[in-house]
This record gives sequence, C-alpha cells and structure tokens, in this order.
Amino acid sequence: MSVDVQSKASSDPKYKEMVKFLSNLGTGSIGHSGNKKYLAHLVSVFNDVHSWGGAQYLARSGMFHSIYGTQLFQGFTLPIESRDELKELIGEDAEWIAFLNCFVHREPFDQAVIDGSTDYIVHNRETGEQYQLTEQNWKDLIFLHLCDWLEQIERLHWWDYRREAWVAMADYLGGIAKQKYLEVMSREPDRSLGLHTVAPESA
Repeated sequence: MSVDVQSKASSDPKYKEMVKFLSNLGTGSIGHSGNKKYLAHLVSVFNDVHSWGGAQYLARSGMFHSIYGTQLFQGFTLPIESRDELKELIGEDAEWIAFLNCFVHREPFDQAVIDGSTDYIVHNRETGEQYQLTEQNWKDLIFLHLCDWLEQIERLHWWDYRREAWVAMADYLGGIAKQKYLEVMSREPDRSLGLHTVAPESA
C-alpha cells in the first residue's frame, strides 16, 4: 500500500476493508486536488476527523464523504443504488452523513449556517427533496464538511471559495475545529503573489 494512504487511525476494525473497497473502485488512480489522488484524500479526511476527536462513525463518513459525487467533485460517483452495500460496510449512521455531504445543496446550506438557523434542513441538490436533520446530524455534517475542505484548500488555492460559510462553520463548531481553521487560514499567501485561484462554478 502506498505511503499516501497509510492511516494514523487504522485501529478501526473496518479500516482495511474500507480501503480495499475503495481501492477496488480504482480511486487510487483518480486525481483529486493538486497532485493528491482521490484515495489518499479520502484517507486523509478519515485521519483528520479522528485527530479532531470525531466519533468512529463520523471518521468512516470522512472516508466516504464524496463517494456519490458532490456539487463540485464528479471525478468519481458510486451509483446511488449501492447505498445498502455501503451501509453494510460502514454502518447506517456513517453512510447517512456521507450521503448528506454528497447531495447537500451548498448555497442554502451555507446561508443557513451563516444565519445561525436551527431549522436543520438540508436540500438535495439533485432531487430537491428536503431532509429534516437532528441537531447532531447538522453538527456532524458541518464538522465533516469543514474537515474535508481544510484538508485540500492549500493544494487548490481556492482561498475565497465560500469563505463566509467556512468562517461560520468554524465559529459554530468552536474548539479544535476553529483552531484548525485558523491554523490553515494563517498560511494563506499574500495576494500579491498571485497564488489565489478561482474555484469552478458549482452545478
């Protein structure tokens, strides 16, 4: 196995099975952010969720956080018909948060976080369905969403992408999440260097 996908949190009894599942889908050869492959990114998010103190089910969500594709990333999409198979592998709680992260319509989600809404409603970007979340689901989704973004922003240089929303997410979570956000953003390069790039338009 490549050094890029070695896990610092491989005490999860499902770790090897999860990585094998993803490897068999060819994720190790799919590009993702900068020069990092998709599988390496997934494992990194898994590790980061653990290091932030996230529960085991949430770390597993991290490993599969974009498995069905997201509003911006469509480099790989597992068919939605495979949800039951994934639930069996990682558990229903983990799959649910991963599913939400994949299909959340980001604009209304961002605005809800910025506004401090306690409605906890997520809109499906493809079907228009609305999901009523529990407060814990909402917190988990924000946690995973922010953790995923901080893992890749320094490779992408999309420093201005959804900036107001990321600030609101970090403030909402507080603690280590806000600390990690501030650490990463402290490394934002000076604009005079011309390293800021614009994210592609989301669907």
